[in-house]
Amino acid sequence: MKVIGSYKNGNYKVIIFEDGTKVRANNLNFFRPDMPESMDIKITNMCDMGCKQCHEDSIPDGKHGDIMNLKFIETLHPYTELAIGGGNPLAHPDLVSFLDKCKSLRLIPSMTINQVHFMRDYELVKFLVDSKLIYGLGISLTNARDEKFLDLVKQFPNAVIHVIAGLASIRDLQYLADRGLKILLLGYKQFRRGESLYSKDSKIIDQKIQDLKDNLGQVTSWFDVVSFDNLAIKQLDPKRILTDEEYDEFFMGNDGFATMYVNCVEEEFAVSSTSTERYPIKDNIKDMFEVIRKR
Repeated sequence: MKVIGSYKNGNYKVIIFEDGTKVRANNLNFFRPDMPESMDIKITNMCDMGCKQCHEDSIPDGKHGDIMNLKFIETLHPYTELAIGGGNPLAHPDLVSFLDKCKSLRLIPSMTINQVHFMRDYELVKFLVDSKLIYGLGISLTNARDEKFLDLVKQFPNAVIHVIAGLASIRDLQYLADRGLKILLLGYKQFRRGESLYSKDSKIIDQKIQDLKDNLGQVTSWFDVVSFDNLAIKQLDPKRILTDEEYDEFFMGNDGFATMYVNCVEEEFAVSSTSTERYPIKDNIKDMFEVIRKR
């Protein structure tokens, strides 16, 4: 597998492969980063979907971030991974210019969009991928039974379908099974609109999470790749179906270990998108990451 890039981060080396695989390596028994390896970047709060669980409270007339004047972007280490989202990042008028800048800085952007927006703006998405302006493509699942979507998504080798525990059913996942797909299981975020929805539908959400947890071993056999965010690890406990050696190999660390969240709309950063403790964006990423490490 082709290596996209590698660099030294603190006391270890980071190696990133073309398929999205990331490896950390050193001769010690611990890793200590001095820069973030990856960050979630919210570039807009504009979105016309109105998803009931949206933990970003995105709205149709939401503001865009001033992404072309972010000084800290120029201080990131080459090959830092950027997970760009919103809102609907495709709606940002400076998206292509921003991605061009990221490319010139040798950063590795990926982007998360909704399934509806993927279908509606397919040609734009294809352009971004073909031009290598984005490497990874995350697509938030809304309709597992859309055969046209399932055919199109296979055209993107680095596409990952995002599935929220508590919203998708086992039948939804079974419908996606054995199609050569990659999925990312996300924990249910009781934050902002997600908290409001949970207060109304907690029994349904909890039952779907429990069903997924009970059937996790089978579900993971249905897909080429299954990954988890840290909240999903907490809610679904995938460690049960792995050996200790496998878990230690795959687990990439707790929130804030080598990751962080940046909200370009409100010009603030935090450990994660659900953190209530926020800090004003600084000009240098090392200064920002130092705050995250000392939290």
